[in-house]
Amino acid sequence: MKDPLDRLVAHDLRGTMPPSPEGVALVLHGGGEKGFGPMPWWDGPVLRMWPFARAIERRAGDRLAVIRLKNRYFGWNGVEQTPLTDARWALERIRERYAGLPVALIGHSMGGRVATSLAGEPDVTTLVGLAPWVEAGDPRPGRPGLRVLLMHGVDDRTTDPARTIRLGEELRAKGADVTWRPVEGEGHSMLRHAATWHREVAEFVTESLLDGSRPG
Repeated sequence: MKDPLDRLVAHDLRGTMPPSPEGVALVLHGGGEKGFGPMPWWDGPVLRMWPFARAIERRAGDRLAVIRLKNRYFGWNGVEQTPLTDARWALERIRERYAGLPVALIGHSMGGRVATSLAGEPDVTTLVGLAPWVEAGDPRPGRPGLRVLLMHGVDDRTTDPARTIRLGEELRAKGADVTWRPVEGEGHSMLRHAATWHREVAEFVTESLLDGSRPG
């Protein structure tokens, strides 16, 4: 029987899947409020996350599996929350292959909203929100043992850095270990200081997943 991730690589998941990693990084791209149009792999929000995956791969080598999810649709789509459904699907596929390993969720914008919503999953030990879309009423599953990196461009006009600061405060109040990293002179696209974003995320994810921590 083919491995479930291998079978789906051409469709929704791509990445490096070593045989015996110590953890898994799941990379989640951005999108918009509404939209049921398809998301090709070469679309801007999807491509924007590829350098983050590559930076983690270079730093961790075969010690981490690094997997990118491509959502079915562009939008969050109200109560349907389609990217959240897609990310839960991806986590199940990961568990089929790498049961029991700690997972880091790395999401930009809408992907940050997804990652935050799923940070309460039992195998998720690391949350990275990059200019995350923060909405009132969304889950804030902070807890002791959860390690969080929140990065936001100071000049972002698409998502609000002040909301990200408040998100960090809420997660910290629930026991999470939160690192807040404002990026001066940066907007929403993370392109002006791309090397800084890629380097700091790779360092944080690798150190968090490879320090011997395990879920539970």
